[in-house]
Amino acid sequence: MTEKRDIRALTKEEIRAYFIEIGEKPFRAQQVYEWLWKKGAQRFDDMTNISLSLREKLAAVFVINHIRVDEMQRSSDGTIKNAVRLHDGKVVESVLIPTEKRITACVSSQVGCSLDCTFCATARLKRMRNLNADEIYDQVVAIKNEAESIYNRPLTNIVFMGMGEPLMNYKNVLEAIEKITSPEGLGMSPKRITLSTVGLAKLIKKLADDAVKFNLAVSLHSARDEVRDRIMPINLKNPLKDLLEALQYWYDKTRRKVTFEYVVWHNINDKAEDIQALVAFCKRVPSKVNLIEYNPIDEGEFQQARPEALDAYITALDEIGVVARVRHSRGKDIDAACGQLANKNELLAT
Repeated sequence: MTEKRDIRALTKEEIRAYFIEIGEKPFRAQQVYEWLWKKGAQRFDDMTNISLSLREKLAAVFVINHIRVDEMQRSSDGTIKNAVRLHDGKVVESVLIPTEKRITACVSSQVGCSLDCTFCATARLKRMRNLNADEIYDQVVAIKNEAESIYNRPLTNIVFMGMGEPLMNYKNVLEAIEKITSPEGLGMSPKRITLSTVGLAKLIKKLADDAVKFNLAVSLHSARDEVRDRIMPINLKNPLKDLLEALQYWYDKTRRKVTFEYVVWHNINDKAEDIQALVAFCKRVPSKVNLIEYNPIDEGEFQQARPEALDAYITALDEIGVVARVRHSRGKDIDAACGQLANKNELLAT
């Protein structure tokens, strides 16, 4: 028996070609495509303006591998964490983050992660596979629906800061963003989307060459190779020199500032030389800095630095005209904050 193909892996043109092949009117492709992406149909039976016979033909050949929200946890601060079940049974996590002015979807791009950052819970899972474009898209739709039904507010922003390294799933992430921003999809502005990477230099340059319209954030955490090598092993292959060159290339091509995400840890990157290294790095590329409150994943080496250390960073960056803000984490009580997404059920099974 031939395995059914996920219809959302087809382009609109491929769906149209299929309809012509089976003797159906080509305009039906537009209707089906709209059901799949704009209306978020999860079954062919949902497509009420398509004849029953055509729906049956589609169901005989194709599937819609839609995600399922297995569990929804709500934090005391209003943050919502979704445990998202994929069609093959694997689970990723996504987060709805509400603030006064915006509602942000934080989505995952991989099941697990292969980068072994020593401070991040997701790294403990290892990478199992990349998410397909539709699986990324579905996370956004699920959070959009929760924002509207629970908060009676629209989804305003999307950040690729969940499980995985987005640039290691380049094609599917960009395809998902194309669908999210398309008038035939969710119609969101790319200016409301931020992709966060550990700093893969070649792929940052590729983003610039591909003329993407969304924002770029880099999980930096140190501007000293000796520190970054230890806490983020990817730095051994992508040293700060190469990262800086790629970010300068990005700015030259896009004219958009980079956001550096930067956690300050006690006795790891809270010394004067760490501050001066970041200042020197920021002088070389137009940027702003988010100093992120750390969420310990255990009682080990990585612990939040004292407030004085964060103040020292802010003062030093302010002196060179770089905006730096402390970002307080949301959803800590449900393990939904930065660095905590690890899918505890999967961890227990490993």
